[in-house]
Amino acid sequence: MVLTDDEGRLLYCSPVRPGSCADIAQARQLGRVKLLADGPFMEILADAGYQGMGAQTGGRVVTPPRRKFKKNAPAWYEELHELQRKAHASRRIRVEHGIAHLKNWRALARHLGRHAHMSDIVQAVAGLLSHQQNAALPRGVQA
Repeated sequence: MVLTDDEGRLLYCSPVRPGSCADIAQARQLGRVKLLADGPFMEILADAGYQGMGAQTGGRVVTPPRRKFKKNAPAWYEELHELQRKAHASRRIRVEHGIAHLKNWRALARHLGRHAHMSDIVQAVAGLLSHQQNAALPRGVQA
């Protein structure tokens, strides 16, 4: 799980867990749902893996719209759903760019070592990337 600010700068990178796990399940295990529900209001733009989390956090987590019709949807609904989905994606593009910067590091893109060390590598790369992004800011501007 990766959090970025509205400019795509890396703010937080969760530890890597062994095996596969749903995004929302990992957020619950790390206590992020409770933290968001009890903390100050901020809007979190999330992907479809976090659907349902908005209701648990008082609307703080915004996900792409769910499909209401599985089959035989009216044409007007298809157009509306597509517009809503694209609007969410265009708001979330900077988040995706921030995640892409993390994935571009060779240590993560071509990791062939032990999976036990992956969490340490991700945290180290996230720290380096965060430092790099903050060092690139003009003088007098703080993140």
